[in-house]
Amino acid sequence: MSDAPLDTSARPAGAHPLPQAVLWDMDGTLVDTEPYWFEAEFALVAEHGGSWSEDQARSLVGSDLRESARRLRTEGGVDLVIDEVVAALLRRVVEQFRADVPWRPGARELLTAVRQAGVPCALVTMSWRVLADELVALLPEGTFAAVVTGDAVKRGKPAPDPYLEAARRLGVDPARCVALEDSTTGVTSALAAGVPTVGVPCVVELEARPGLVRVASLEGRDLTWLAAVTAGAAPDEGASAPLHR
Repeated sequence: MSDAPLDTSARPAGAHPLPQAVLWDMDGTLVDTEPYWFEAEFALVAEHGGSWSEDQARSLVGSDLRESARRLRTEGGVDLVIDEVVAALLRRVVEQFRADVPWRPGARELLTAVRQAGVPCALVTMSWRVLADELVALLPEGTFAAVVTGDAVKRGKPAPDPYLEAARRLGVDPARCVALEDSTTGVTSALAAGVPTVGVPCVVELEARPGLVRVASLEGRDLTWLAAVTAGAAPDEGASAPLHR
């Protein structure tokens, strides 16, 4: 666990105090790896002689990998046990990630600004540690004060557990943080944990919800904006997801 929470009486160039922490989803939010997951799913299903659709792939965005594996077995005909399905997906995605890291627009810049301001960050992802470690290794040491992965929680997103665990590890109040998400599953998890949430659609649309601020991109977003999100003062921009594949 980290030391005492950040004193958020410090203010950016705006009217609201900084969040106590920023809690980052990974796939689709920090890095645009959702197409990697889609490709891995379609390839695995094809190898086992099953069928899989774009709609089925989109419905898994943000899900716990064990749930994804279960559905690939029952709906896609993948004849492997759950852990073998997860391992096969991760192996393919890690291989692609190592070849090309597709940062989402503005994400790395905002992450850098948040850390330079002394606001702690946590990575909260349903990917397993083997993939999360690939991302963490690309960033300056200490970028994430906590890393919560899908293989470290009993209940993954959309349950609130991953975000509550991240806040616990950081020693912060979830209601005074900001979560950054791209999927309905992730948004549901963060909001259920009581975290003011930003939705940045990647491959799925996000419906308007209380406590959710939707934006098309993180480009040009700064500390003042994050402080406004925490305070409930940032407008919902009703962004649409870009098209993939």
